[in-house]
Amino acid sequence: MEMNSERIKIPFPFWEYLQQPVFSRQKHFIIHPQRFALIHRIEFLKKCWAKECDAKGPH
Repeated sequence: MEMNSERIKIPFPFWEYLQQPVFSRQKHFIIHPQRFALIHRIEFLKKCWAKECDAKGPH
């Protein structure tokens, strides 16, 4: 797999930010938009990584 040196810009997840569960015990409400964007980006990358690993199959 060839790595592209350009950074991929992920836009701010505005809709996901507004759809946060406010009174949930499982997931905390994140008020600060930059912190929410950082956590959302990390979760997104974890999902992408898991999806890529699932596609490769067993070793």
